[in-house]
Amino acid sequence: MSKSERVIEREEVVIRFSGDSGDGMQLTGTLFSNTSALFGNDLSTFPDYPAEIRAPQGTVGGVSGFQVHVGHSEINTPGDYADILVAMNPAAVKANSKFVRKGGTIIIDEDNFTEKNIKKAGYESDPVKEDKLDDFNIISAPISTLVKETLKDHGLDPKTVMRTKNMFALGMVYWLFGRDLEYTDDYFKGKFSKRPKIIEANSAVLHAGFNYAETIDAMSPVYKVSPASIEKGLYRTIDGNTATSWGLLAAAEKSGLDLFIGSYPITPASGILESLAARKNLGVKSFQAEDEIAGICTAIGASFAGDLAVTTTSGPGLALKSEAAGLAVMTELPLVIVNVQRGGPSTGLPTKTEQSDLLQALYGRNGESPMVVIAASTPSDCFDYAFQAARIALEHMVPVILLTDGFLANGSEPWKIPSVKDLPAIKAPLVKEGEDEFIPYERDEKTLARKWAVPGVKGREHRIGGLEKTVKGTVSYIPENHENMVNMRAEKVARVVSKVPDQKIYGDEEGDLLLIGWGGTYGHLLTAVRELRDKGKKVSLAHFNYINPLPANTGKILSSFKKIVVAELNAGQFVKYLRMEFEDFKFYQINKIQGLPFTCADIEDECIKILEE
Repeated sequence: MSKSERVIEREEVVIRFSGDSGDGMQLTGTLFSNTSALFGNDLSTFPDYPAEIRAPQGTVGGVSGFQVHVGHSEINTPGDYADILVAMNPAAVKANSKFVRKGGTIIIDEDNFTEKNIKKAGYESDPVKEDKLDDFNIISAPISTLVKETLKDHGLDPKTVMRTKNMFALGMVYWLFGRDLEYTDDYFKGKFSKRPKIIEANSAVLHAGFNYAETIDAMSPVYKVSPASIEKGLYRTIDGNTATSWGLLAAAEKSGLDLFIGSYPITPASGILESLAARKNLGVKSFQAEDEIAGICTAIGASFAGDLAVTTTSGPGLALKSEAAGLAVMTELPLVIVNVQRGGPSTGLPTKTEQSDLLQALYGRNGESPMVVIAASTPSDCFDYAFQAARIALEHMVPVILLTDGFLANGSEPWKIPSVKDLPAIKAPLVKEGEDEFIPYERDEKTLARKWAVPGVKGREHRIGGLEKTVKGTVSYIPENHENMVNMRAEKVARVVSKVPDQKIYGDEEGDLLLIGWGGTYGHLLTAVRELRDKGKKVSLAHFNYINPLPANTGKILSSFKKIVVAELNAGQFVKYLRMEFEDFKFYQINKIQGLPFTCADIEDECIKILEE
């Protein structure tokens, strides 16, 4: 039977690569994703890896995975269940078989299924029987043996040889989906330009895996996922951390200011610092601080000096930054604080995703210190909301917290690269020299933003610091003045609503159930609502990006539905906030706190239960 006679066309397919942390599964998944993007598929990815630098080899706790969902139509999630699982050892099967669709294909490296590795993974003797995998298409390939055979004459040491086995598995998957090997060969040439033997070895193993897949009957049928119909333009795949970095760079360009980032490395936010530190050619000033407190304090100093100032962190670091964040509120200086959320509390789950820092972002400072809080929803729109965070901070003279999370930071999707000329202008209220009297806390009538006078501007000298001030900038302990300034700072944040667009609804403007979410849950909730609507359910979605202040039409939206359900990856933080703001409404909850994103199926099932109550 020819290959063309064994091709099944699919609208979408999910592939999960899994193995030890040293098996290169993140790179393997990334290369498959980029090749699929160049082919024209829409896609969404989900890297999943342990926190330990040297995770226990061969154990379930040491398994590293990468899931990618590719499709001919619009893709919004990495997929609930995989159609194909590549498992490089028994622990990878143990950790991931529950995430494989019934009847799916599992490709294993049979050379690694030794008695020792089977026991280490927690099996007695036979993973297939113990996990009841008889209904799956198990492709058992001697990958390690074939890699050694392929490279026996390449003059490489055994350790280097075995590092290429992920490329053999990738070659097999490329054949299964009819993917071209050219992009990956070009990647080898660029990555290892000074090591020709490594280029040759990886390329040889990749092609060997491709050819091996063509020879075995078990690799049947093969799948065809046609390119997606997408708007014309220049595209690239982008992850959330990179998109955040580029959004901040665009804001610096549109505001005419230098960009300063003062940060302490912390998973999963470190990628933003690394990305911006590499952009000195664009005028970025980066400072890797000795701790979180120094990171934010240097950013506040840079803001005082007239830069677009940014500090990045995750939940534990945001706690350490809280006192200095209050200083930014008090001094009324523009500052962007990016919090890439992870599982907590304390060190918690550093490489897993969660939405557990919302209440900290809203209220986690001493005194009355309100801040603007916004949240990105997809890896690519981290660009848009980083840009908006900077725009609001500069034009309203306020600190802004931008919430992303580990799922967004590490996940990727196709992104249409915008033209900077099409982005809105950013006009910071910087003051120049002049003969008129300078009143430091005199405010714009519309926004209540004070003027921004940087050091060295003649006649604009003023006091600044954490002590309460009068409108003229003098220290004041007068009770009425303190109350007035507290109210003024709160009102200034409230007036940011002028920059907040009305909340949009996916679906009908009224109905039986409104599903509410925020941040990185967008794709899963949107997909679930689509499925429910296809089943005839009168369900709509409101997914929030602007948290404080909320969009002006929020109350009107809530009043248009019989039941309101809030779904979030925490114990119920946004729903608590909504209950405080809208006491007359009843809110149902869907919560998950496992370090993993929602599955669309779970959301659908819970919504149906609530509809039937």
